[in-house]
Amino acid sequence: MALPEKFKERMKDILKDDYDSFIASFEDRSAVRALRVNTLKTDKDTFRDKAGLDLSPLPFSENGFIFNEEKVGGHPLHHAGAFYVQDPGAMCSVAAVSHYIRPDMRVLDLCAAPGGKSTQIASLLKDGYLVSNEIDRSRCRILRSNLERMGVSRCTLTNTDSSDIADTFGTAFDFVVVDAPCSGEGMMRKYDEAVEEWSEENVKMCAERQKEILDNAARCTSPDGYLLYSTCTFSLEENEMTVDAFLSRHPDFTIVPVSESVVAVTADGIDFEGAHFNMKECRRFYPHISPGEGQFLCLMKKSADGEEYIPKKKKKDKGKTPSPALSKDDIRILEKFFKDNLTVEGELVFSLMGDTVMLTEDLPTHKAAVFCGVPVGTIVKGRLEPHHHLFSAMGKQFKRQIRLESTSDDAIAYLQGQVIDAQCENGWCAVLIDGCPAGGGKVVDGKVKNHYPKGLRLIK
Repeated sequence: MALPEKFKERMKDILKDDYDSFIASFEDRSAVRALRVNTLKTDKDTFRDKAGLDLSPLPFSENGFIFNEEKVGGHPLHHAGAFYVQDPGAMCSVAAVSHYIRPDMRVLDLCAAPGGKSTQIASLLKDGYLVSNEIDRSRCRILRSNLERMGVSRCTLTNTDSSDIADTFGTAFDFVVVDAPCSGEGMMRKYDEAVEEWSEENVKMCAERQKEILDNAARCTSPDGYLLYSTCTFSLEENEMTVDAFLSRHPDFTIVPVSESVVAVTADGIDFEGAHFNMKECRRFYPHISPGEGQFLCLMKKSADGEEYIPKKKKKDKGKTPSPALSKDDIRILEKFFKDNLTVEGELVFSLMGDTVMLTEDLPTHKAAVFCGVPVGTIVKGRLEPHHHLFSAMGKQFKRQIRLESTSDDAIAYLQGQVIDAQCENGWCAVLIDGCPAGGGKVVDGKVKNHYPKGLRLIK
């Protein structure tokens, strides 16, 4: 599909001598395919040994690779959450700042769907936690599915807008990510829809929305904390101009450099006329410079004496139905399930969201939370029916484990929902594929009663 003439004029103004190379990159519309190994479940060396894929390392991402195979969504290791298919440009944003993210940090991903950056961040955390938020309900369901598949445990998933997050949590986060909704110019080479939907009016509308989201993100960033802003578009209005205006409104923030490995594969930001700050410190990922689609990123840091925002305590709604509580019998059922089936250290802290029990630990919650921690399951007639997320996130802690090779017939049979053989005692078990928790089942007399969710199963 032909690019809009007005878009090409704007890009010529931005790129100058690089414009012809940029336009030439659109002649090859074949998308670069890349993946990121999920270190919550495996390591890159084991993955490369087991996956059977032709992998070429990305220079800026320790666990990122380009691959050529088609339809890897059906690969047993994809089902097991061993990897996430992610464009190199999208992957570079978190890779550029990963050395700033400590394992104990409190991180907020404010516009998180479909989950690439959230799951990338989750793999960097240990004692810290992630709040992953998405305002769109349907996209939030996709985000939930990816967090579940990748086995993310120290996460609260919320479905609300950025102002509500700021009003609820205040400056609670050491690191905030805003992968902002944008006009999608960086996706034009890959998707005709991005070309069809483009207009200058949409660019301006997106820039206004980004301003609001960034201002709310500033309220969430703790003093001495970081704010990562990214888009998958090229326009000045949504990128450098948005950052410049934000810094003018928030003088307690400054731009900080990103990793040298990402600087090496990106272009400087555009120092547009009238800019108040050095925009060259921003980074632009272009398809004519590096394999992948368009991306913009800028990392900013809040000063140690930066503005704090403490949310006001809201009055209790007297007419609101109180949240359901777990009974003593429920607690006994849960504790027995964990004692019989898992090896878990420390105190178990449970809560109830709807009819689903959550293993919440010390994670923050929110009235718009979809889940908090690990969904454990539902209590039905005096017993626990475990949730798929429990097996995916804590499969390595199950006492009974069915270990399968990704190339085996049993792995395919399990992912299709079939009964498979088991050589262990009766009870709940986790099914691991090449060491990665894929799901669970119940062993009964040498057979595994399959509990892999029907909606996820491989089609025979």
